[in-house]
Amino acid sequence: MDKEELFEKIKGILKEYTEAPEEQITREALLQGALGLSSLDVVNLVMEFEDTFGIEIPDESLMGFVTVGDIEEYLKKSCG
Repeated sequence: MDKEELFEKIKGILKEYTEAPEEQITREALLQGALGLSSLDVVNLVMEFEDTFGIEIPDESLMGFVTVGDIEEYLKKSCG
């Protein structure tokens, strides 16, 4: 999966959790700022990523998920 495919997949999942307009879902967008996600939303989102990508994301990694780009970088490393 190339970088754009991965980002589009992430964006598609994020759209289910945020009421922010699609154009606000950028790599720089803050999950709990611009996208208005709660801590619980982020936990649910991570579970969705785990199911979608067939990986396990340790709780410690959640602290590093501040922007959409942080999630993308983590998934790139974890999914190869």
